Amino acid sequence: FFFQAEDGIRDIGVTGVQTCALPILRSYRDSFSMKTYGEENDDPDPLMDVFGITPERKRENRQYWGRELGMCWQLLVNEVLSHHCKAYAPPVRVGDDQPCDCCVGNDAIDTKYRIGSGDSKFQKNFAPNARLLKERGYQPVLLIVREDSLKSAISKARKSEWDVIQGAAAFDYVRDLSGIEDRKSTRLNSSHANISYAVFC
Repeated sequence: FFFQAEDGIRDIGVTGVQTCALPILRSYRDSFSMKTYGEENDDPDPLMDVFGITPERKRENRQYWGRELGMCWQLLVNEVLSHHCKAYAPPVRVGDDQPCDCCVGNDAIDTKYRIGSGDSKFQKNFAPNARLLKERGYQPVLLIVREDSLKSAISKARKSEWDVIQGAAAFDYVRDLSGIEDRKSTRLNSSHANISYAVFC
């Protein structure tokens, strides 16, 4: 995945000009810097790297960071795909239900930072949401930032016929689908797991 950093957002060596993701990153950075927390995983991930969030800081309030980084991930995926994919479409809605975050071609894409024990409602909706999407001709795709989600939840999603894509592969999926790499974006590798980032431009 390719990120551009500016105004204090950690770039890990990336240079260049980006336009569509920076306002989202900046607004979340400002929100994070003003937050007073009160508890998580010791493994870093790409979004933690971008914002300079240490495992110790994240551990102070696990729920807060999971929620906020999840919303940031959802907004970033929507922003990049809406700007770079001609086949982009807003989320499918069935009555009050929204079983995905957006669509590109035949893929109905839902995003998640991590699936944990507190996501029981989300897990209960795997099968009915997949059924709704497939009835409308879509393939359900679940993009998850972290690779330490509950194994039972990932198994349940796959049994419900979701394509589950986690970690570096989730970033690669967005990059490949959007064609950002073809636009001569800057490439780099992170210090952990050699993850490719992207400059959203």
